[in-house]
Amino acid sequence: MRLDKKEHIIEIAERVFGEVGYEGASTRYLATEAGVNIAMLNYYFGSKDGLLKAVLERRINTLRQALLAIKEKPISSWEKLTQAIDIYLDRVLANNCFHRLIQRELSLNQRPEIISTITEQVLNNIDAIRAIIQEGIDNGTFRPVDVEMTIASILGTKYYISNSTHISSRLLHMDLNDPDVLEAQLRPRIKHFILDYLQAYLLKK
Repeated sequence: MRLDKKEHIIEIAERVFGEVGYEGASTRYLATEAGVNIAMLNYYFGSKDGLLKAVLERRINTLRQALLAIKEKPISSWEKLTQAIDIYLDRVLANNCFHRLIQRELSLNQRPEIISTITEQVLNNIDAIRAIIQEGIDNGTFRPVDVEMTIASILGTKYYISNSTHISSRLLHMDLNDPDVLEAQLRPRIKHFILDYLQAYLLKK
């Protein structure tokens, strides 16, 4: 029962943090939305920082487990990479507000423990993608490229478009503040571009 209640609080907190940000999500508001009292919230997480840390760890860890499962599949390195990119973009674009929250925490650099959690968890996910690319290089499927810069290019494309919506909306001729546009137009366009880029860059002629 305790685990169920704790997971419920984390689930609600993820939505609240994504919608109103860290500053807008008071402990009282978080408790009210989760249908619990502040004492119970503090019992499980200690503080609002502790709750945010739990939210971050769960969301990012879930993505890592999915990436690691892809890495172990008996398929080609290119198929692994396309599936990894597909699931990565699906996860991060499905909750863009939450990922903006992550970027805001990183840029403000006000909560060292949260920064450390985000950094370590994200790097673990990056390692899973790095391993897939390196496997392709080792088995001769991919060209011997700079793996880290390749990953930075993938992440950079998504982060720039998501975090510079006013510029990106005009650049791409679509309203990136419209959730329907994000789902129906932006997500498939980013996927197509990144996979097309990686195919041209990585695969041997």
